[in-house]
Amino acid sequence: MTFEEFATARLGSLVRYATVLTWDPYLAEDITQEVLLKAQTRWGRIGGLDAPEQYVKRMILNQFLSWRRRRAARMLTISPEALESIAPPVADSAAAAEDRDLVLRLIATLPPRQRAALALRYYEDMSDDQIAELLGCRPVTVRTQIFRALATLRAALPVRPSVIEGVPS
Repeated sequence: MTFEEFATARLGSLVRYATVLTWDPYLAEDITQEVLLKAQTRWGRIGGLDAPEQYVKRMILNQFLSWRRRRAARMLTISPEALESIAPPVADSAAAAEDRDLVLRLIATLPPRQRAALALRYYEDMSDDQIAELLGCRPVTVRTQIFRALATLRAALPVRPSVIEGVPS
């Protein structure tokens, strides 16, 4: 597969993945573009890998973490319209909208590695081993990151069934 074929076929998926990591669709596009430029120059090596998409996703994660280090702890927001472009729309009452906004704000405050682990687990539906390989750590570290992220979310969420539904115990 040529780089052009790869980029054409996987661009949407890569931008969505970056959006889940960054919670900022414009930053996600910038990071994805920067990574694809780097990947293009190294495509001879990357294209020969068994899973070039996983490698490029790792590059996106690394680029995002580098950006976070450079920008300190600046809170990012995502508009409901941008979220709907990466997640299927659901019936939305005022309470559900409040709950969604609260969860999104809380997720945005998580450390980048915890946010990445959650995104890979619940958005990409990856196993601990796959996430560990992508994040460059051990599976037990992945489980710890996810446990801590979920514990932080649970502690910060009000005790209402509508808010905690869908957050695994």
